[in-house]
Amino acid sequence: MIRYDRSRRRFAIALSGLAGFVDAVGFLSAGGYFVSFMSGNTTRLGVAVGTNPTAALLPALLLTGFLAGVTIGALVALRTGRLRKLAVLALVTALLLAGAAARAAGFERGMIAALVLAMGVINNTFQRGGEVTVGLTYMTGALVRLGQGLALWLVGKAEPGWSAWGALWAGLLGGAVLGAFLQDRAPFWCLWAATGWAAIMTLLALRLPAEA
Repeated sequence: MIRYDRSRRRFAIALSGLAGFVDAVGFLSAGGYFVSFMSGNTTRLGVAVGTNPTAALLPALLLTGFLAGVTIGALVALRTGRLRKLAVLALVTALLLAGAAARAAGFERGMIAALVLAMGVINNTFQRGGEVTVGLTYMTGALVRLGQGLALWLVGKAEPGWSAWGALWAGLLGGAVLGAFLQDRAPFWCLWAATGWAAIMTLLALRLPAEA
């Protein structure tokens, strides 16, 4: 995160907000399961296997769908080169559109499937050498780096921009608050809003300088 310029940092924060928004909608729609936070689903899978194996199917399917999304997104990124961000986010937009359409048709399972695939795909937006450099849907690493940066700041050795990890986390939190608010008050419209958000981010990807 701190290796990127300010425009890419702001871009990452906005995408993290989108991920938080979608995860909050998914969480409230899927009975307390996640469409982007796979650590939580892994814990729920483990608890289900240990206590009630019949309840393990849903978290297992969500984990599988997320992994499939990451894999598809990685393949798209590999094949599109310098246009990676544009291609990945266009796919995310298409999947969110499919999720919104599935909800409008009353197909809740299809909606959840589209959302979990989209959240897997979106993590391929920031890469170097084929590896993710900024995780957009999980914040444990960001909080660890924020804490390490704070420690270095306290002893006068912090790198410039270390607080950007906190902004990335705040983006996810802010998006989750907004997603939960709209899911509670306007459930039909919230995924159309997420689709519009993703479409705007796709267009903004065109304005970013050459790939980093």
